[in-house]
Amino acid sequence: QVQLVESGGGLVQPGGSLRLSCASSRSIVSISRMGWYRQAPGKQRELVTTIISGASTNYADSVKGRFTISTDNAKNTVYLQMSSLKPEDTAVYYCYALDYNKYYWGQGTQVTVSS
Repeated sequence: QVQLVESGGGLVQPGGSLRLSCASSRSIVSISRMGWYRQAPGKQRELVTTIISGASTNYADSVKGRFTISTDNAKNTVYLQMSSLKPEDTAVYYCYALDYNKYYWGQGTQVTVSS
């Protein structure tokens, strides 16, 4: 079992930055895959970024060069650093973990980009 708790969402102006955190209830070293999805109102959930075995990363084209995923193994936490935010980044962001072929999800954190 893995429990995930996100934090760090909020309201930010276009061009601004936010850092989301996802704290895991157990060591993330042994979790094969973690990352972030987002869901905007009226849209399907979209994969934003994934980190595999704490090393390899991939990103949706819409966030490449602006978002960065990272981990802190000592804190069992995954981060999503978001920069140059755009109104279209507005969504609920969900942290996920894939562990032994089972998905675990956080409760979501709202990110709103608006002037």
